[in-house]
Amino acid sequence: MLSLIAAISENNCIGKDNSLPWNIPEDMKHFKDITTGHIVLMGRNTWESIPEKFRPLPNRKNIVITRDIKYMVPEGVEVYSSIDEALEKYKNENVFIIGGASIYKQTIDQADKLYITEVHQQVDGDAFFPEIDKNLFKEIERKKHEGFDFVLYIRSL
Repeated sequence: MLSLIAAISENNCIGKDNSLPWNIPEDMKHFKDITTGHIVLMGRNTWESIPEKFRPLPNRKNIVITRDIKYMVPEGVEVYSSIDEALEKYKNENVFIIGGASIYKQTIDQADKLYITEVHQQVDGDAFFPEIDKNLFKEIERKKHEGFDFVLYIRSL
């Protein structure tokens, strides 16, 4: 199963200067709870945006997508030059796409689920989540919080 997990602003912003434009501890806990025990797939910039002391993300198989096949990562982290190659290898596993913008854009049409934290603010940023096609994805759960909602979409087609 392929899932995308992201926190997005009202204007679909997910980042600025290779970092999150907000600090929401509840969202970090939500992310950890959902992805622990599974595979997390990310682009090189997302990998590098994670503070070194938290890399690799613990209790998860970390996969980094980069054009540089000699890119150095800690033991246990896998590097692929192609998203499709990584997804093919783990097609029978729960894979979570965790960013960034280019990786989300390339995988959203293949996703089975979208775990979205809707952040209730407009943000000036330089990385954006693709539009969610409401004909393709149906909202099945929404948990409201002060300043943000946790929303789960499933593929409806």
